[in-house]
Amino acid sequence: MESVLPAFDKIVADSDLDGLCGAAILKKHNPDAEVIFSHAALIRSGANDDIIDDKTVIIDLPFHPNCGWYLDHHKTNMPNDSQLEEFIGNNKKFDWQPTPSAARLAYELVKEHTNLANFVDSMPVVDDLDSGNITLREFKKDSTLLKLSRTLGLKNRDYMIKLVEELASGKSFEEIFSLQFVAEKISKVSVEREQLETIVAKNTTIIDRLAICRLDDTGFTSNGYVVTAWAGEAADACCIIHGYQDGTLGDLDRPPLSASFYANSFLKGGQNRFDLSKLATRFDKDGGGHVNACGCRIQPPGLEANLSVWLEMWRNRNIDLAI
Repeated sequence: MESVLPAFDKIVADSDLDGLCGAAILKKHNPDAEVIFSHAALIRSGANDDIIDDKTVIIDLPFHPNCGWYLDHHKTNMPNDSQLEEFIGNNKKFDWQPTPSAARLAYELVKEHTNLANFVDSMPVVDDLDSGNITLREFKKDSTLLKLSRTLGLKNRDYMIKLVEELASGKSFEEIFSLQFVAEKISKVSVEREQLETIVAKNTTIIDRLAICRLDDTGFTSNGYVVTAWAGEAADACCIIHGYQDGTLGDLDRPPLSASFYANSFLKGGQNRFDLSKLATRFDKDGGGHVNACGCRIQPPGLEANLSVWLEMWRNRNIDLAI
């Protein structure tokens, strides 16, 4: 017996590859739905409150009580018991599963109702990329889909909407790669990766097997793969600082100082050793993510003070970061 999917006219999704695919899957089910890309901090800060209602489906982002359908796989995004009871009591649909990606959860729910054949080949890569299961060999090979993942972000909302529309129309990623507007972006990020690897090497130090990459006030951002690939077997995890000292939330050109934490998934048994989300939530109540990949905004009294406490927690990681 097929499950019943809620009616929705708006999709609010994260602006990474997982969010893109989740949004495209939902839009293929309902082509008339509006797609809005957001970010965890924008949801938690209330910046998106005016666009979320009971006809909104949220995917790959923190829980919001005003939406009508919630899909996610992040442990720290789950509502508390009373919030969940009220949400379900209002006849809203809650779908949370520890799937490797939020897009995988959407795929499994929607495939009973909609032909998702054009997503079949790409889903394993989306799963691996979001769950940290990309191998070092795959990372260095840098497939076209991995390159495309680096073209995404809130700065490129219009571009991402075009990608969603192409995927929702039935095109596969292989077909999308050949589109001129996509090929141009992919070519650009290929060059930028070489620049980023140089910047990461210059700005990263390893302290007690934690690679600390200082990209603050540089204009560069990085995911954990670039930093842990550089660190190799010398680090069990990394902490990446990005954004600007004078940055503000919502300013895409000068975002506020933030930190991202990633387990070194390239090491054998490198994942699920420590709960890095405890670092992300130590100062920032809106921080979070997964135990192996998470983030937060720098909080008072400031970056150096935050870093000092995080390093102390890391030194006591077998206790302070126990899973």
